[in-house]
Amino acid sequence: MPQPVSKRKGGDGRLSAAIDPQDQGPQDACGVFGVWAPGEDVAKLTYFGLYALQHRGQESAGIAVSNGRQILVYKDMGLVSQVFDESTLDSLKGHLAIGHSRYSTTGASTWQNAQPTFRPTPDGSIALGHNGNLINTHELAEMVADLPGPAGELDIKGVEATNDTSLVTALLAHHPDTSLEERALEVLPQVRGAFCFVWMNEHTLYAARDPQGIRPLVLGRLERGWVVASEDAALATIGASVVREVEPGEMVVIDENGLRSHRFAEPDRKGCVFEYVYLARPDATISARSVHESRVEMGRQLAREFPVEADLVIPVPESGTPAAAGYAEESGIPFGQGFVKNAYVGRTFIQPSQTLRQLGIRLKLNALEHMIRGKRIVVVDDSIVRGNTQRAQVRMLREAGALEVHVRISSPPVKWPCFYGIDFATRAELIANGLTPEEIAASVGADTLGYISLDGMIDATRQSPGSLCTACFTGEYPIELPDESLLGKHLLEATLQSPTMGRALPVLNNP
Repeated sequence: MPQPVSKRKGGDGRLSAAIDPQDQGPQDACGVFGVWAPGEDVAKLTYFGLYALQHRGQESAGIAVSNGRQILVYKDMGLVSQVFDESTLDSLKGHLAIGHSRYSTTGASTWQNAQPTFRPTPDGSIALGHNGNLINTHELAEMVADLPGPAGELDIKGVEATNDTSLVTALLAHHPDTSLEERALEVLPQVRGAFCFVWMNEHTLYAARDPQGIRPLVLGRLERGWVVASEDAALATIGASVVREVEPGEMVVIDENGLRSHRFAEPDRKGCVFEYVYLARPDATISARSVHESRVEMGRQLAREFPVEADLVIPVPESGTPAAAGYAEESGIPFGQGFVKNAYVGRTFIQPSQTLRQLGIRLKLNALEHMIRGKRIVVVDDSIVRGNTQRAQVRMLREAGALEVHVRISSPPVKWPCFYGIDFATRAELIANGLTPEEIAASVGADTLGYISLDGMIDATRQSPGSLCTACFTGEYPIELPDESLLGKHLLEATLQSPTMGRALPVLNNP
């Protein structure tokens, strides 16, 4: 069997887009991309697809390419543009590729946990990328431990991976008496949580979406091939046309015989409403609804629910811009830019010392004083997590001379953690979990604070309420959660390190 190859290059991976790295806002899980296109430069198509999905994950990036004989995997810590250069992409030749940009939700942010994951099998190899987060990780780990022979040990080069994606890869790779396609139809019904998988062997591209369709996944067409991606904006970037969404509970298979589809579970659509609020690009379309128009309508609804006399509506860039435009349009208050954003925060970033933080270092935003001074300001943002960022923003506006500061938020109060692929703060750290809106306004220094209502937000998406997941606002989780002890970002690290966990679980390794 031809031996698969894997490469690695150095990188520091210290990335942050926060004013204070200790106060991260909501972070999504990942972006996934796959292309089957003989005769095309699939590595560069994947690179540009990942570039369009960079907002979904900035910790690591990777591409796997097959030339029909072997799979080459190249991945590293950092942004897509930091991991890949022209010479690297030129070395990735083939007709089939998958790509991944990661924000960690299960497993630490380490090179070992970067994706695509990789596994050799007796009749080829598998590479896999995952967007989402699984809730039966412990159960899957036990399934891997029960696999016969070396498959249950997964000890290739002594490099430990501790993420849910590696477990699924191991389960798919063990198919001694059946095809990979048939094995996937056995494994996928046993996977619970939010997942959009793209995976490949030497000849075939696969993609699957969980029965709830929590994270988006779309299918596109090239003149000489097919594409799957987390968002349709990535298809537009590479010149592919949108065919349709990959349906909840569907697996698609693409090879030289064309495209075929399997239904591995009955659909029970519960799309993440936070995709409309913040996570997806504004030029994306999800379930036939424009994300940008949803956000503008959320702003209009905010103005109807929480009007105020003011002189200027400003967004927190970039996430608050569409909602601020909608608020200004509905209220008749002029729209303007009150903050300047540093476009380069989010690349390699040295954390400020405590002294620099206390001096009010402003790495992300600065206020435009000539726009702010002497005015009553409405500042619109997508969400409040801990409140530290909003507190800094309000202070900036006061120092720039604002007479009044009215904060408007285009989502309801975030009170519950997400187990389906958004890395919020813990419940104890969520400011809305312990304070009323009036108390939060006082805490961040605002004159008033208004959150959009749950119904107002849902109406703006034009989706039926029963087809959306709103767990982070309501605490109503559409997929039943296991015991709290079996959840958490570092579950597998803790399992591997604990002498009291009972049975031994596998060490998951990637070359």
